[in-house]
Amino acid sequence: MDPQTLPAKELAIYEKIKSQFKVAFEPLTVQQHRLNLLKYTDLEEILDGKDPFKNPSEFPVWIRLWESAIVLADFLADQQPKPGTTMLELGAGLGATGLVAAAAGFEVTLSDYEERILEFQQINAAASGLTGVRFKLLDWLQPTALEQYDVIIGSEILYREDFLEPLLAIFQQALKPGGVIFLAHDEGRQNVAPFLRLAEETFSIGMTRRKLKSLDKDKVILLTRLKRRD
Repeated sequence: MDPQTLPAKELAIYEKIKSQFKVAFEPLTVQQHRLNLLKYTDLEEILDGKDPFKNPSEFPVWIRLWESAIVLADFLADQQPKPGTTMLELGAGLGATGLVAAAAGFEVTLSDYEERILEFQQINAAASGLTGVRFKLLDWLQPTALEQYDVIIGSEILYREDFLEPLLAIFQQALKPGGVIFLAHDEGRQNVAPFLRLAEETFSIGMTRRKLKSLDKDKVILLTRLKRRD
């Protein structure tokens, strides 16, 4: 990916980020869809001396492309949405899952809690040749008013216990009647079961297990579907 081929707005954002951090584009192919994702190449530079093993809450989870995001992207690549089907991705990070969904025909809004993350998303959308993607600053603990969407997605968003009730409130507010939520998490994620117990009063829940093969160790990803009860 040649950064000089970016549109002027995204090129200016890229140049600003590149002047501050070590970054590089990496390709990602999901079925017939090819993305170009700008990523940090020096984790120590981002952690700035913090030890993520002492305080995992300080680890910037958005900088990593999680296996669950790839599994959810692969699932969405198979969908054939009706024209105008809207989607909100929560905790979109680098934007891979939502960008694959956009390439598959969804009208996608990527969201996260920092302007810097949204800048990476903007660059990645442009670098992947995708237009019409929207970007929204969204703090789950202090949410602003939300419009409603046909589909809400999220990968590895249940990593903190204090997120469970705020996320459930966002789902209840932002999901259109008849809409659907798709979540993907590593099967070892401890907060999945407590969240689903909270959600089952409002939503009907279905779950499948999908295996992602890797050179180190196969990962089992829980793909969860939630629909509001009638």
